[in-house]
Amino acid sequence: MVLTPSSMMPLGTRAPNFKLVDVISDEVVTLRDIESDIGTVVMFICNHCPYVKHIQNMLVALAKDYIMKGISFVAINSNDISEFPEDSPKEMKKLADALDFPFPYLFDYSQQVARDYGATCTPDFFLFVESMECVYRGQFDESRPGNHVMVTGKDLAEALDCLILGKEVTPDQHPSIGCNIKWAQVAVR
Repeated sequence: MVLTPSSMMPLGTRAPNFKLVDVISDEVVTLRDIESDIGTVVMFICNHCPYVKHIQNMLVALAKDYIMKGISFVAINSNDISEFPEDSPKEMKKLADALDFPFPYLFDYSQQVARDYGATCTPDFFLFVESMECVYRGQFDESRPGNHVMVTGKDLAEALDCLILGKEVTPDQHPSIGCNIKWAQVAVR
């Protein structure tokens, strides 16, 4: 595991489209299918990362709460499964079922969507407004495995609350920290 900060997409960047299979429903999902008139959270997570495991219960609870308020969520796993089989679509579905994910869990086999978003770590969060421009990118909260800070989702929740209340999201944002995305090794010719 290589501890990696998120790359912090420039605010105002338009959300790159995607077309990926949801391991829960086995259906193809696009950005258009899930975008919300209020806000859309695109998050890069995986099954095996201890930083994702550390927040996953609160993440599911927070998503359930904000989905009721009109926010949409989608999770994407872009890890190389040849090296990390615990992140395979079969294992993703098991985890999503066990934790009752209220959002699609998509598998990015080519890893192109992670590249398009500039995702570098798991977890990595991006929040887009109705125009699909980025207004938040960064950490879920300040909690990390072993730092004894309670997992609350405070940073993401504050940004979501601003959208719901029609307020501007503060540009004072902090990168997420987690495991690096497990990029597939490309054979050198």
